Amino acid sequence: MSNDTPPGPEFWARADEVIDIANKQSDDSTSGKVSASLLYAAARFSSFSLASSAKDVEEMKRNVEEAIQYFSGQFEKMLIENIDDYVKNFDSYTLPKENGENT
Repeated sequence: MSNDTPPGPEFWARADEVIDIANKQSDDSTSGKVSASLLYAAARFSSFSLASSAKDVEEMKRNVEEAIQYFSGQFEKMLIENIDDYVKNFDSYTLPKENGENT
């Protein structure tokens, strides 16, 4: 499951699409509720990814712990990187912009 190659432009485009959806959902809900939905969706899709990469349920079961470690580790790494980015750019990211986008 490990992948040490840097993400290409398609990675960032997919991430931006998901963030755009979350921003739109935040118009009618709190960021906390949207965040919870995104976490659930990520967990659900990650489970699907694990299942679809296994030849059968026994292989899936054998890979559960590795998958949990991988996905948890990736999330922690990405969360730390993004929190650090927000700390460094707090004012420019959180002050209202003319077009209404902050993420």
